[in-house]
Amino acid sequence: MTFQTREKFATQVDAEILRSVRDLAKSEGRQLQVLIEEALADLIEKRKTARPRAHVMAAYQASHATFAPLYKKLAE
Repeated sequence: MTFQTREKFATQVDAEILRSVRDLAKSEGRQLQVLIEEALADLIEKRKTARPRAHVMAAYQASHATFAPLYKKLAE
């Protein structure tokens, strides 16, 4: 069995968000700290693999068709 080192920390969070997370933990029969840890791990993973949103890339590609020569000049 592998034991993970745990560290306590204190922070503040919006009361409504905390209430919702506590309700979620209770409804799932899980500990609050487990949900917080899961949320933090999810945030880290999302930031590591951050990709532009599809509609942002579509807008860029559409503008590139029109402004490609300008973008090339700006890059120089």
